[in-house]
Amino acid sequence: MLESVNDKGTTPRKKQVSNSAKAGQKNIMTQKREVKSSSTCQVRALPCAASVARHELKQVKQIAYTIATLMNDRTQYDAMVESFTQSGFDCDDCEFLIIDNTGKKQTNAYKGLNQALNSAKGRYVVLCHQDIRLLKDGRKQLDACLANLDALDQNWAVASNAGGIGIGKLAIRISDPHGDDQKLGDLPARVASVDENFIVVKRESRVGFSNDLNGFHLYGADLCLNADVMGWNAYVIDFHLAHLSAGNKDASFTSMENAFRSKWDRALRSRFIPTTCTLLRIGGDPNKKFFRRGAEIIMKKAVRFGVHLKACRHWLLSKLRARDLFWSFGQRGHRDA
Repeated sequence: MLESVNDKGTTPRKKQVSNSAKAGQKNIMTQKREVKSSSTCQVRALPCAASVARHELKQVKQIAYTIATLMNDRTQYDAMVESFTQSGFDCDDCEFLIIDNTGKKQTNAYKGLNQALNSAKGRYVVLCHQDIRLLKDGRKQLDACLANLDALDQNWAVASNAGGIGIGKLAIRISDPHGDDQKLGDLPARVASVDENFIVVKRESRVGFSNDLNGFHLYGADLCLNADVMGWNAYVIDFHLAHLSAGNKDASFTSMENAFRSKWDRALRSRFIPTTCTLLRIGGDPNKKFFRRGAEIIMKKAVRFGVHLKACRHWLLSKLRARDLFWSFGQRGHRDA
């Protein structure tokens, strides 16, 4: 499905084009609808199938921004697009990309957004929820934020408005049900993960989402880990917008958390890499896997109940040192015997 937006005040009309000759592809619908602007922006909708029906539009110049969204509510999506076009993203160097989840055939965030990244033409790809709304910060502010990142770190690939810096430390610039006009941290801040409501990907980095994960949770963290493995960095920037949702830890979150941990434990496992000219060993000690899991549970509870993190860390490290000393003396005694 492809949709183009014309801003010349024409009456919306629909045109059905047969495309049955191409196996596995649906009909392409071209729709014109009115937007309050004097220029032209582009909207393309991707089907959920792996094959993408492409309809090339004549481009005046290189696309700067692709705004891609998983859509399951047309009203929400239209309101989001309107907030973007009214904030400067209404030029002929912007395109809007839809991954259509309104029908019976559904896709998940990992696969759908990978499809969007593969089809995007913009220098920057904005992956955002349909329930965000731009406020005072618009095209000029985002241009300035990304230019600032280019000057700060040429190896940035991912930018967002919220993310995790370290244990118990976040960087945030957002208005949502948790609070208006939130700003936390010295921005821009380098982060280990980003929130999924608003993500900017530098397309030249070619980073994407894991092929062996599914669902609608933790794909921001997955994107940052993939970027890190490829030598790129992620940041939270000072770009303020409104997110109408407070987040949704539904029943699938725990299973997704377990799948995420399992995937990345496997990906970062200790192993030998045989090559045609040498043998390499990479990774940490696999015997510490269960101990790491126990430490993770302790630190999660520490953050949740407000325990002073520095004291908790010192206590944990002292226990680790005591365990290592006990182990080393035990091994020494065993050898002496």
